[in-house]
Amino acid sequence: MQRPARFATIFAACFLTGIGILLTPPVQAVDARVSRALVKVSHTLIGVCGGTASVEGAVLRDPASGFAVEMKDGCNALNVTILLWSAVIAFSAPWRLKAVGLVAGGLILQILNIVRFISLFYLGQYSRTWFDFAHNYLWESLLVLDTMVLFWLWGNRVSRSESAPDVAP
Repeated sequence: MQRPARFATIFAACFLTGIGILLTPPVQAVDARVSRALVKVSHTLIGVCGGTASVEGAVLRDPASGFAVEMKDGCNALNVTILLWSAVIAFSAPWRLKAVGLVAGGLILQILNIVRFISLFYLGQYSRTWFDFAHNYLWESLLVLDTMVLFWLWGNRVSRSESAPDVAP
């Protein structure tokens, strides 16, 4: 059984350490490369689906309207990934199950973030007001909510698998 104080202490230590590491210059360089890679993936997906866009570093631009969206620090879902990873690490579970939660959760958050980025790219071409609302409020809230739901789903599955009786054939 998980003790709340133990979970909270480990979670806080992991989260603060992760955010602190994310802010260091060497990791900021990696962060920028991750953003550029995510923009390239978004560009590829737009092209596969029949859309047009151009890539300039971490900027995705519509050649027709000139509208551009840049994936800056904090827009690449690394912050919510650290949030999820901190919760998974703090949870009382075997490390093999934690590894599944870390990898699967991180991938799912990145996929959701690509959907977010592409939707903002198209929304910004339609309405700057809706873009600002979706960017500053809607998607920020949804990504945090998605992170909490992912942790809940993972934790629920881990708890059920840990309490299931072992049945030998």
